[in-house]
Amino acid sequence: MSASPDEGEEKEGPVIRDKRRIDPETGKVREKAGEKDKSAAPAAPAGEAAGAAGGAGDGDAAALQEQLAERLDDLRRLKAEYDNYRKRVDRDRVAVREQALGQVLSEFLPVLDDIGRARDHDELTGGFKSVGEALEAVTGKLGLERYGEKGEPFDPMVHEALMHSLSPDVTETSVVDVLQPGYRIGERILRPARVAVADPDPDAEPAAKPAAGDDTAASDAADESADESDDSGKSDE
Repeated sequence: MSASPDEGEEKEGPVIRDKRRIDPETGKVREKAGEKDKSAAPAAPAGEAAGAAGGAGDGDAAALQEQLAERLDDLRRLKAEYDNYRKRVDRDRVAVREQALGQVLSEFLPVLDDIGRARDHDELTGGFKSVGEALEAVTGKLGLERYGEKGEPFDPMVHEALMHSLSPDVTETSVVDVLQPGYRIGERILRPARVAVADPDPDAEPAAKPAAGDDTAASDAADESADESDDSGKSDE
């Protein structure tokens, strides 16, 4: 009886590959084939590794320095913008305060004018005097300042000239009379001072000053006249 050709050959069964990460027998983590290859690869020489690390470190340090310089420039620019903003806000706050105070105090100027006229005519007495002085004190605390005096130089920025004349007593355009005082708050003019001004008179001759000899002669003449009057009085007696 002849044997079949398949009987002399081994039959191949199914192939089972265990890909479990944990070895069920030892309980340890199995290494993959790629990891074995990497671990088996020869290590680079120490000099080459140090050189590569040093080159990478220098490049990173330069990049960090550049980034740091950019951030510092950004901070300086931001600080300058904030400082300018704060100064602008402070300036606007002062301007708004002066404007609001000016609108309120402008309504008191006619009352202050009446108080000033009453003082000039010696009519500021009694209770009216106390009220007037209290009102002037309160407005002064709020920053209201009165200006305009006789003899001060004329300034068209703060004075309003209503009358003009020539005078030999002034050497420059000056205020010779204050018709209505001016008021201001800080640099803000609420009302200019209305004044009469005078310019130097070009035709007026300067007053001649007596010389020292003339003064002596005049004093001697006065003494002689005084002696003569005394002598005449004695002769009459």
